Amino acid sequence: MNTYSKNPDAIAKLSPEQYRVTQQSATERPGTGEYLDNEEPGIYVDIVSGEPLFASSDKFESGCGWPSFTKPIEPANVNELKDGTHGMIRTEVRSAHGDSHLGHVFPDGPRDRGGLRYCINSASLRFIHRDAMEAEGYGAYLNQVEDVR
Repeated sequence: MNTYSKNPDAIAKLSPEQYRVTQQSATERPGTGEYLDNEEPGIYVDIVSGEPLFASSDKFESGCGWPSFTKPIEPANVNELKDGTHGMIRTEVRSAHGDSHLGHVFPDGPRDRGGLRYCINSASLRFIHRDAMEAEGYGAYLNQVEDVR
């Protein structure tokens, strides 16, 4: 059963930066995100709704200044929309249930892993370490989280 939704209580607890990114489609400054260099095993969920978005096993170092992933952990939780702002045609990535702005997806990811780069703002994510996933209700995703070396 899906219990994820845009949560007014969660929105009220967001930091100004988290609010700007998730609710106003802003972008955090490159190289500043909390999860950019995180190499711990676990999953990344929407900071507003809690819906599972990305797994540590799909994270890679792209050099772009934001956490990058090759694919969503649960494609149904990620909406992709045409974004024509800033004089560019890009594909915006938003969470399906929380409607949070997450970042953008680009076709320049690792070719051997599907070729996509989901370039995601740390401010829109909450990381749940593998050791806490079962307790927080994300045990079904444990098989998608490997030992990161």
